[in-house]
Amino acid sequence: MRALRLACLAGLAAIALAFPHLVNAYWLTVGILAMFYAIIAASWTLLVGYAGQFSFGHMAFVSLGAYAAALLVQWLALPVPIGMLVGALLAMVVGAGVGFVCLRIRGPYLAIFTMAFSEVLRIVFLTENEITGGASGLNVAPLFTSRSNAPYYYVALGLLVVSLAVMAAMVHSRWGLFFRAIRENEQAAAAAGVKVVRFRILVFAVASGFAGLAGAFYGPFIGILTPDIGSVDQMGLVVAMAVIGGSESLVAAVIGALSVEALVEALRAYGQWRLVLFGLLLLLTMRFARNGLLALAWEQVRRLTPASWRTPHAREAAE
Repeated sequence: MRALRLACLAGLAAIALAFPHLVNAYWLTVGILAMFYAIIAASWTLLVGYAGQFSFGHMAFVSLGAYAAALLVQWLALPVPIGMLVGALLAMVVGAGVGFVCLRIRGPYLAIFTMAFSEVLRIVFLTENEITGGASGLNVAPLFTSRSNAPYYYVALGLLVVSLAVMAAMVHSRWGLFFRAIRENEQAAAAAGVKVVRFRILVFAVASGFAGLAGAFYGPFIGILTPDIGSVDQMGLVVAMAVIGGSESLVAAVIGALSVEALVEALRAYGQWRLVLFGLLLLLTMRFARNGLLALAWEQVRRLTPASWRTPHAREAAE
C-alpha cells in the first residue's frame, strides 16, 4: 500500500505542476479558486474534525484577512506579499480572541455564536462604504502584472502545499493528540493534564490564520472584494466540501474542495439544477459515507489491491 500511495502522490504532483499547460484559461481560473477553497476547507477541518470546535463563521476570517491585506496595501503602500502576510496574522490574532471568548461555549451554541460573529463582520464591511467600498466592492492591487493566471496558480499551489504541510505536522504531533483528546472528552483531557483552554485558543488561532491567508490571496487574484465573500452561503459551501471529502482528514477535505469546485463548474450548463444535484450528493454522503467519499473510495481501492502490494499489517486487516 505504501508503494500505491507514493505512486498516487507522484501522479498528483505531476498533474498539479503541469495543470496550467493542460487546460484553457477558464479551467485554470477554476483550479485557482478550487485551491483557495481547499485551504479554507482544510483549516476548517483542523478546527472541527480534529479539535471538535464547530464553527460556522470561518469565512469571516477569510474576509477579514482579505480586507485587511487590501487596505494595508492601499493605505500604507506595502508590497502585496507583505500585506497578505499581515492580513493572515491579523486573522490569527482575531481568531485567538474569538477562541478565548468561546471557551465555555460548545455544540450548537458555538455554531450560533460564530455565525453571528460572521454576520456582524459582513454587515460592518457592507456599511462602511468609505473604507471598504460597501456593496460596490473594494479594488485590490494585483500580485502580478502578467495577463496569464499561471503565476497565480503556482502561488496558490505553493500556499496550499505549505498550509497542508504545517497543519499535517500539527495533527501528527503531540498537539494533534491533545486536539483529538479535547474533541472526544474535554473533562477527561483536562484530568489527564491537557491544557484545554490553551489548546482551544491555539486551534482557533491557527485555523483562522490559514483562512485569513486564503482570503489575503483571493483579493489580489480576483481584483475586487465584496462583503459576500463572508456570507453564510459561502460558509455552507466550505462545510459541504469538507463533509463530502471527509471532515476528519486534511487531505480528504482538500480533495473534497477540489472535486466539488470542479463538479459545480462542470454542471454550470444545467443552471440551478446543478445545485439540486450537488445537494443530493451531499445528502447521500451524509447517509452512506459519514467519513466522506474519499475514505469510502480508499477502502474500495484497498480491497482491490493485490495482496502482494500490501504490508503484513494491511494483509492481516484485510483478512
